[in-house]
Amino acid sequence: MLKRDDNLKLTQTGTGTPMGDLFRYFWLPALLSEELPTPDCSPKRINILGEPLLAFRDSKNRVGIIDRRCPHRGADLYYGRNEECGIRCVYHGWKFDVNGNCIDLPTAPKDSNFKEKIKVTAYPTQEVAGFIWVYMGPRGDKLPEIPKQEFTLLPSSHVFISKKWQECNWAQSLEGGIDTAHLSFLHMPAPAHNKENIATNVVSGAALSDQDGDNRIRWVRDDPCPKFTVLKHPAGLLLGAARRADNDDIYWRTTQYLMPNYAYAPNAFPGETQHGQCWVPIDDTSCWIFCYSWNTDRPLTDQERGKFKKGFSIHAEVDADFLPLRRQSNDYLMDRNDQLVNSYTGIQGVSEQDAAIQNSQGSVVDRSREHLGQTDVGIIEFRKLILSAADKLRSGQVPCSAAAEDFAVQCGGAVAHKDVPLEEVMRQRFDHATGYVGNRYGLESQNR
Repeated sequence: MLKRDDNLKLTQTGTGTPMGDLFRYFWLPALLSEELPTPDCSPKRINILGEPLLAFRDSKNRVGIIDRRCPHRGADLYYGRNEECGIRCVYHGWKFDVNGNCIDLPTAPKDSNFKEKIKVTAYPTQEVAGFIWVYMGPRGDKLPEIPKQEFTLLPSSHVFISKKWQECNWAQSLEGGIDTAHLSFLHMPAPAHNKENIATNVVSGAALSDQDGDNRIRWVRDDPCPKFTVLKHPAGLLLGAARRADNDDIYWRTTQYLMPNYAYAPNAFPGETQHGQCWVPIDDTSCWIFCYSWNTDRPLTDQERGKFKKGFSIHAEVDADFLPLRRQSNDYLMDRNDQLVNSYTGIQGVSEQDAAIQNSQGSVVDRSREHLGQTDVGIIEFRKLILSAADKLRSGQVPCSAAAEDFAVQCGGAVAHKDVPLEEVMRQRFDHATGYVGNRYGLESQNR
């Protein structure tokens, strides 16, 4: 459990809060590039870390993310006209470029220099791997780099990205992403399901692998109490969950937590598609989850992309506003009969099953009331790491967000003899004790 003060520290990300200050030292996905499809297209309202912002693409294809309030009288710039390399407020015609500069002020005399004194808050942006990223932290001589996660280093043909809304605090949703113990129940077929046919069940297939018919589902179902090993590395934590397999073997499912708000799914065997997520707080009671699936070895097929769009694995089926079609307001279209005969939850989709439980904890879960156990080791270590980083920042120690190459890691599943430690399992699978693969892309890192 956490003390109430620490729970507030973990979950509050507004301006001036310890966690909010920490988040602002990192580049964050703000929206998908496809949301601003063409120059001078309609702007988009966005909220990040409690700040109401406006995103727009100007006539030269540059993306700006600025304060949504006009500095004149506070009108919402969303209603502004996107024209000739700037957003013009329709109230009195004040116009601002992607850097927040006032480039036209028709209400001032022509010989006035008042325009040069006016500026709206603007944040640096970059477009990488189909995302528009924003940096909301301090401006020094040099900004940090966007983290070089493997999906950002691959051709777009190898990657699928999506976005979904979640109606709870970012931290409890992320904790669900790194809690690999819940797979033994939440995503499993109903207990009465024929054990011989369990591997073909669509729910468990989506949760565990791209392939049907292997033993992974059985191993997860039969051992609901995995033993966890946690290894630290420069970008975050490697979390290894060990379950009994056949004979003297252990089935390892490994996931990555990457600072401050990323996690990778633990299921992929060699050659299978990998999955990652990033939780970006909208405010303290909701967040955006940016999802990405990638295959290192090959382009994704049209069939795979179609499955992801329909809500497979970490992805959700969403409407035009990126709201999941199955969400809390409609009880995730839960089918109680299906719950009795097919799935544990009666809810379609792994993403939606996760959301149902995470949202059910409340908009901000009270961690002072928890009773944590053996399978919560990864959750505990995540909290220690990020709270410590927030505390260090308060004492003047800047987080190492510039080490972008440290984020080039992988994880996934492996089977090994029970006497083989996690570090050796990772070396056999990835040639590195904590899954660093940046050397494959010509990167140099502290993570050696």
